[in-house]
Amino acid sequence: MKTVLFDLDGTLLPLDQDVFVKAYFGGLAKKLVPYGYDPKALVAGIWAGTVAMGSNDGSMTNEEAFWKCFCGQVRPDARKDEAVFEEYYRTEFQQVRQVCGFEPRASEVIRFLKDRGCRVALATNPLFPAIATDSRVRWAGLDPADFALITTYENSTHCKPNPEYYRDILNALGETPENCIMVGNDAEEDLAAEKLGMGVFLLTDCLLNRKKLDVSGCPQGGFPELMDFLRANID
Repeated sequence: MKTVLFDLDGTLLPLDQDVFVKAYFGGLAKKLVPYGYDPKALVAGIWAGTVAMGSNDGSMTNEEAFWKCFCGQVRPDARKDEAVFEEYYRTEFQQVRQVCGFEPRASEVIRFLKDRGCRVALATNPLFPAIATDSRVRWAGLDPADFALITTYENSTHCKPNPEYYRDILNALGETPENCIMVGNDAEEDLAAEKLGMGVFLLTDCLLNRKKLDVSGCPQGGFPELMDFLRANID
């Protein structure tokens, strides 16, 4: 194993996804109401844009897919307010940290791998701009500079669970799937890496398995089991 890919939300950054989304959307809606946005229409537009990114076929960046959908559903000139969105991520979004947990062993496992010459990449579903993703990395007690690659909506053209998302990462890193391990907490999204021949470790502290997939054959457990697994598989 040469490279380890990590999910972020629910993996390196513990959180309840429903609580996180409620706080995130609530804050963003409050920020944009003074600019003439109806809160319900805004949230519906963000969800629609998220779906558009999730079904992106690689013909455009996820950023382009989001804004194309959002502008078509909410208002044609919505992108003129992109700076307001960015201001939200710099300011009010930081309060969302309060609904997230903190796992000190996240930084320990990253340091362990880097000390042993492994590359680490952040394979978080690229639905957020870099400004928001970098903030969540810091909430986890990590530095964006720790990662050889961080997937964001600006630099990605696919999303999980599309296997092409993982192929894009391999191409960007110049790596083969046999040399990589994906560590994540979402059975559907993260086990998709197996379709390319990549190994997967399922972190169970904040496990998501909406489709009740059989994960019995997958290496899994909490951070102690993850460390044991990495020690056994590092070249």
